[in-house]
Amino acid sequence: MQFTATEVAAATGGRLIGPDTTVSGAGIDSRTITAGQLFVPIVAARDGHEFIPTAVAAGASATLASTPVDDPGVTVVEVDDTATALARLGTAARARVTGPVIGVTGSVGKTSTKDLLARVLSTELRTAANERSFNNELGLPLTLFNAPDDTEAVVVEMGARGVGHIATLCEIAHPTIGVVTRVDGVHLELFGDIASIVQAKGELIASLPDDGLAVLNADQAEVVSMAARTSARVIAYGSAPTADVRATDIRVDAELRPTFVLHTPWGSIEVSMQARGRHQVHNALAAAAVAGGIGLGVDRIAEGLSGAAISGLRMELSRTDSGVQILNDSYNANPTSMVAALEALAGLTGNRKLAVLGVMAELGGTARAEHLAISDRAAELGIDVIAVDAPDYGPRATHVADIDDAVLALGDLGDGDAVLVKGSRVAALERVAQALLTTTGAH
Repeated sequence: MQFTATEVAAATGGRLIGPDTTVSGAGIDSRTITAGQLFVPIVAARDGHEFIPTAVAAGASATLASTPVDDPGVTVVEVDDTATALARLGTAARARVTGPVIGVTGSVGKTSTKDLLARVLSTELRTAANERSFNNELGLPLTLFNAPDDTEAVVVEMGARGVGHIATLCEIAHPTIGVVTRVDGVHLELFGDIASIVQAKGELIASLPDDGLAVLNADQAEVVSMAARTSARVIAYGSAPTADVRATDIRVDAELRPTFVLHTPWGSIEVSMQARGRHQVHNALAAAAVAGGIGLGVDRIAEGLSGAAISGLRMELSRTDSGVQILNDSYNANPTSMVAALEALAGLTGNRKLAVLGVMAELGGTARAEHLAISDRAAELGIDVIAVDAPDYGPRATHVADIDDAVLALGDLGDGDAVLVKGSRVAALERVAQALLTTTGAH
């Protein structure tokens, strides 16, 4: 959105130094700043103020600053704290959005649901959404401030690393619609127990206005119970008999793309998706519930779901020139998403099935048991596991120290073999997929 520097100063409680100017959006990384943006130097492991000259050289027309800046060459808005100022800019931008602002949270599925929902809404509304997983106190206000001026709907993913985090994000975004996908025992190392995760995710629903909309997973009692935390209208989705939005006749083709019949209070229609994996049907139901809840017809919903793409490193299926199938789902991992990915791998046609798996992080005291359960499930599905620096997968797995050893352990792959690559972000296992595709070619 376009703001004058005077408006930036008013929104942040800052002091304008230099001539008034116009900024179009904002950025916190000097390497990605584009002409006309506001640079927001964040003080973290590195002090972002060091990179103001780089941002100015890249075309920034103004900068925030919480310390004196010597001859920056652009207009400066002095503030007490740049991160707090960014949050206030997000709120100021959100005030210009007259249509729905949808928050999406959950232990799993929130990024894919966000992607699907943004595509569905864009069939009728000018829609903005956060890039990738920009779902924290920096990414969320940047999403709002970088939305085009004519935006009619915004979809923002909301992550949490503790109780109170989502409530803080809601104070910035003031969502009118909230979606909770699922609550699982992920990040237990941070939250301590499931009850705390339920409390944290439910902060989104508690923030909704009385005339808002809560979209809840009907298949989980912990999520359904969040309806008691709001006076907003509730739409439930899932496979439970109580679901308002559900799917029947689910089929998955050889490319892992699902087709199903969507049933809603507004009508039924067949949907064929490009997003891969049977589990994407559940995410599609959440998107359909939101879209139908604000008045989109089932034909538009089906159109959007059929054309939607998912953020990178999620269920990307490639084939090497020698016929090996590579299923790259390496963006992140937890027990629920790991099982879904293994079942997707098992559903591929072919010969050997192998899974290169990294650690599932932040599981706390349940880590060993959860990793062993994944090894057991892989064995049930006839999948050989190669564990990369992740000893908790136990004796069923072949253990290797690093990426190079993982590629060696895969051995000679041939036509019809299929390899899943998956682990938490810290494992960065996309490098395995890249190595396989680089050495053998892909199409």
